[in-house]
Amino acid sequence: MITVLVLGFSVGVILALTGAGGGILAVPFLVFGVGMGMAEAGPIGLLAVGLAATLGAVMGLRNGIVRYKAALLTASAGVICSPLGLWLAQRTPNRPLTILFALLLMYVAFRAFQKSLPSHVGAKACETRKPPPCVLDENRGKLNWTGPCAWALTASGMVAGVLSGLLGVGGGFVMVPALQRYTNLTTQSVLATSLTVIALVSMSGVLASSAMGHLQWPIALPFSMGAIVGMLGGRLVATRLPEPYLQRGFALVSTLVAVALLVKVLG
Repeated sequence: MITVLVLGFSVGVILALTGAGGGILAVPFLVFGVGMGMAEAGPIGLLAVGLAATLGAVMGLRNGIVRYKAALLTASAGVICSPLGLWLAQRTPNRPLTILFALLLMYVAFRAFQKSLPSHVGAKACETRKPPPCVLDENRGKLNWTGPCAWALTASGMVAGVLSGLLGVGGGFVMVPALQRYTNLTTQSVLATSLTVIALVSMSGVLASSAMGHLQWPIALPFSMGAIVGMLGGRLVATRLPEPYLQRGFALVSTLVAVALLVKVLG
């Protein structure tokens, strides 16, 4: 019980320090710390990440920075596709599922490290590109809805939903880059909207997994409680630490975990 609480607390802290994509470490923590298989750990990771994301989404709603229509559209696509990912997870052997997760974790680590580089930040600031499909109308405070905008958000939600059910990840590493690419929202609005999508998609996956009898509540509840406490504690120190160092630390931890997963499954 103590081990599960500590693992959940660690996930919550990482989620608070590094943003929506930090929840991807929930599943490998359960694999190594509790000795679970990927398919067993996935729903528990979803519950923990979903609850922590809900906390962040509520804060965003109170501050008025969540684009709730965009979040609902994206989450609806994710909710529809999440059971497909869950169905695939229960029918895929643990070995290829673990390899897929490790490769995805390495990609997330690479993106986090790339984001921390000064040259990347400078390039983003100087980059000139055509307007994104989803443009925020400053006068109305709402997005201008077009066909390309709706399709871009729907496709992003579908990808996040499948990965959510398949690997037990919230999908923040999909949603944050997608919202940054397809909208002109501020960083804070992107993160808050992404957390809202993650919360809705994760909870749908949890409900589907629980209905199928794949969710182990004796482990899920203390792990999720630890994640929530870690999320609250991590937010207190997140603003005091330089973001580039946080991203590099997350990239290092993610890479080490991915390598450890590959060694475990291939060794």
